[in-house]
Amino acid sequence: MSIETSKASPLLTAAMDYRAARQDMIASNIANADTPYYKPRDISFEDALVAKKNEIFNKKDESHTLQMAITDEKHLTAKSQDASTRPTLYYRDGHMARNDGNSVDLDVETTEMSKNSIMFNALVMASKKNKLIFQSVIDASAKVN
Repeated sequence: MSIETSKASPLLTAAMDYRAARQDMIASNIANADTPYYKPRDISFEDALVAKKNEIFNKKDESHTLQMAITDEKHLTAKSQDASTRPTLYYRDGHMARNDGNSVDLDVETTEMSKNSIMFNALVMASKKNKLIFQSVIDASAKVN
């Protein structure tokens, strides 16, 4: 069980989960560098984070949502589509394939892994900082009594 110290804590958790999934995907690309016809995959999660932020802070993104018309109160209500809060998997293109059809570029993969690792570590540090602030408030209130 975790204590939510702010309304943005679930967003921070989701961002770390997406970064961890991306790290696994990049590691898979590196592991398949010698697999014939392998195309490198990646995860796009920026749109999923925006959808998660809108969900947490109760903001409706009306520009991308088609509202269902309700003509009778006996009709079933629409279920919310949760697919928008999941990251999108895609194949990374634009690199020259080798003779065996594999298009994994180790320089690109290691660079992306380094960038992703830095972003993940920044999210972990932000999470720790958030918890330390919460802990200092608890400690300060304990000293007053």
